[in-house]
Amino acid sequence: MIRSVLLPALLVTSATLFSQKLKPVSYQDGPQKLNGLVTSNAGKKLPGVLILPAWKGIDDEAKTAAAELEKQGYIAFIADIYGEGNIPADSDAAAKASGSYKKNYEAYQKRISLALDQLKKSGAVPGKIAVIGYCFGGAGALETARGGLPVAGVVSIHGSLGKDQTRKNGPVSTKILVENPADDKSVTPEDYNNLVKEMNEGNADWQIITYAHSKHTFTDPKSADYNPVMAKRAWNHTLMFLKEILK
Repeated sequence: MIRSVLLPALLVTSATLFSQKLKPVSYQDGPQKLNGLVTSNAGKKLPGVLILPAWKGIDDEAKTAAAELEKQGYIAFIADIYGEGNIPADSDAAAKASGSYKKNYEAYQKRISLALDQLKKSGAVPGKIAVIGYCFGGAGALETARGGLPVAGVVSIHGSLGKDQTRKNGPVSTKILVENPADDKSVTPEDYNNLVKEMNEGNADWQIITYAHSKHTFTDPKSADYNPVMAKRAWNHTLMFLKEILK
């Protein structure tokens, strides 16, 4: 019991220490200033991973992932999707902001593309780049694949799987890994089945891993949904996938 209580606290402390090693990067979408973060190995020629954060913007989970990816030999860049002055202050604002980008998916894809450009400028080798995303960022990972952005693969971690069914399914050349918590009430059976149909019709290289006894934010140590066993498995699956497609 003591260990289970202490582990999330230790991970949060580690995230704070890791974040000190991340370097701020400012970039633009027209007049909108965006503020991303890149790992300290920027400038080297290495495979790269773009991290799309959850619905409240850049958080400790994204920072911890970036630091862990640097240890694995990747340059990691955390995207700023909302932009300076637009970071949601609470869950209601986050739901509204993320919902806007899910609806206006082309704007979301553009912000992802701009972040990919920054990752390349940071030294990531073109052709050896992947995208991982959490929650709202998981939806962005799928939008990366749908938009045909130039990446080798994407990982959607407890992401929103649905899309507007008026959008036509198209070819998908990007490899896809979906890490789906079994008890995520935000993902309906219809969303799940439609995604499988979409990927099959697009002739995608895809896989879905479902994690038992896991609610929506099962990978986040700060969440009441946190499942440390399944979170560790999901991260190992992410690393396995990235190694296969990038190294």
